[in-house]
Amino acid sequence: MDIQRYDHDHRQILGQIESLRALSRAGVRENAEAIGDLITSTASQIKFHLAAEDQVLYPSLARCGKPEIAAMSERYRKEMQGLAKAFAGFVQQWRVPSRLAADPEGFRRDANTVLRALFERLQRENVELYPAARRA
Repeated sequence: MDIQRYDHDHRQILGQIESLRALSRAGVRENAEAIGDLITSTASQIKFHLAAEDQVLYPSLARCGKPEIAAMSERYRKEMQGLAKAFAGFVQQWRVPSRLAADPEGFRRDANTVLRALFERLQRENVELYPAARRA
């Protein structure tokens, strides 16, 4: 299975997470506008990526004829639902620059939780799911 598009998406999303970290380290209040914009663009990228996984990748892996890969795909699909919900809440809360400026520590706390979980998920997909998809 060709998963170059998913690899490309991951590189972009990981780059966006790193940019959010850098802006946060440079000052949440000072960079509230840029952080809000980046959260919005990251959310858009993730939305399209998840749609592609849900509509193409997971169904293809479910039909690949290899039960262990199909089971792994279903596990990843179900697991992503909780993370997607947490990320949507993060976006809703922190995409607004005035909220960022009013509570930099709250943003940092939430970002450390949600973005770390997202980062770890992408890394697991890169190491486990995508290599399995290539073999399928």
